Amino acid sequence: MKELDPTAASFGELDAAASRLLAGLGPLRDADVAAPSRLPHWTRGHVLSHLARQAPALERLLEWARTGVETPQYTDRQARDAEIEAGARQPAEALVADVRRTAAHFRRTVEELPAPAWDATIRPFTGELCTPRRILVIRLRELELHHVDLDIGYGFHDIPATARDIVLDDVLGYYAGTDGTPRFTLRDRTGAELARFGTAPDVAVGDPAPPARPHGPVVSGERADILAWLSGRASGDALETTGRLPELPPWI
Repeated sequence: MKELDPTAASFGELDAAASRLLAGLGPLRDADVAAPSRLPHWTRGHVLSHLARQAPALERLLEWARTGVETPQYTDRQARDAEIEAGARQPAEALVADVRRTAAHFRRTVEELPAPAWDATIRPFTGELCTPRRILVIRLRELELHHVDLDIGYGFHDIPATARDIVLDDVLGYYAGTDGTPRFTLRDRTGAELARFGTAPDVAVGDPAPPARPHGPVVSGERADILAWLSGRASGDALETTGRLPELPPWI
């Protein structure tokens, strides 16, 4: 699982992602937030409501880390979805203000989290055990992917390289640990190998020197296009492959 250390640089990445998002929200009016997003069945209002409500939900996990008292991110999926649905019906000005306010509060919360709490064990809604360092990755991932989902002129190629690679590493880790991920090798446009997925019958677990030959079909492309495909936001048409493009398990 991808994690980030609680450093000024990490906090700066979150702040910069939130600032890019908020800068793009300024022109939105009520009709704009009621329009469809790039996510099926969600308007832009749903995406903004989710981002606003996610910040305090993640703060509940940080409170768990700080106090040792189990505090779930959400009571259940039904409660999470009801929160998003209620917020999605707000006017544009209220939604943007909510995103701004909750992003600022989240930033203060992570900056003020005591050092011992960063090593505490917590469990996000997705079920994995982790430390609050993972929460920093989750928040950055959601800010960047959902900024694209809003369909307001911000695309995967607009994500700065540092933030893009953090999110890409997280998505790669997801597929590496997900049952049903097919066997293939993933490379970026430079030829650098990013990951090998699926079980290789000719590579022993822990082998320090796996064979150089490809592991199944090779998929390659620009990192932004790779992230778009892996996160379920693109068909993969922008990628190159030596065989049939692998069919991925559903993205979370």
